[in-house]
Amino acid sequence: MAMTRLIRPLRRTLISSSKSVSQKNPNPLNLEGPVSTVTTRSYISEMRKPAFEGNILRLIRSEIQYELEHFTPKQPVVKYDSFIVENRPGEQWISLKKKFGEKEEIKIEVTMFNGSVPVEKSDKGIPIGPDVELHITLIVNISKGEGSDVLEFECLAWPDSIEIVNVLVRWQDKKPDQHYMGPEFKDLDDELQESLYEFLETRGIDDDLAIFVHEYMKNKDKTEFIRWMGTVRSFIEQK
Repeated sequence: MAMTRLIRPLRRTLISSSKSVSQKNPNPLNLEGPVSTVTTRSYISEMRKPAFEGNILRLIRSEIQYELEHFTPKQPVVKYDSFIVENRPGEQWISLKKKFGEKEEIKIEVTMFNGSVPVEKSDKGIPIGPDVELHITLIVNISKGEGSDVLEFECLAWPDSIEIVNVLVRWQDKKPDQHYMGPEFKDLDDELQESLYEFLETRGIDDDLAIFVHEYMKNKDKTEFIRWMGTVRSFIEQK
């Protein structure tokens, strides 16, 4: 009886210990059950990864090849009229700079295509030309020497014309959020509007410039797209 009393507590201790180990590591050998399933899935995922990435690379190479076969990139021009043109590869902006007269410095920031409107349709409902007309934003800054205030024009370049949207003066001694932005340009007196257009045209910011930036951005849009695909491809190819 004494031996039985000793054996029973020992069995209980062994069983309790066994359960505790089992709960902490229900599948210590990873031979079957949930742990084995997770390991198998992870292994399958690792096997699929190279094939998945390989398919992405194949599609990117195919797209690059297609673009190069249907589009011949042009070497970006570095000068237009009296403006120096800065391409800024990898960005969606270009810059044009020039001096005007004795003191004025003109800098134009030009975006890639960033807006569109539906085109006018004929009486039969057929679009006249392309379905939409694209526009480009121009930010024209005119200053008179280092440290001077800046007269800024926000413009839209349509395929063959310039449209002024807003005009303001950026004072050097004020923070950007303190500037009075001025009224909408279309609300100004008609004669004043016309005079401001002439002010820009005198400085070479005219319909011919609109035509130039549209042609320039058509080329940049394609070259940046091809550059972007090449960058994505290079990243995926990295080990």
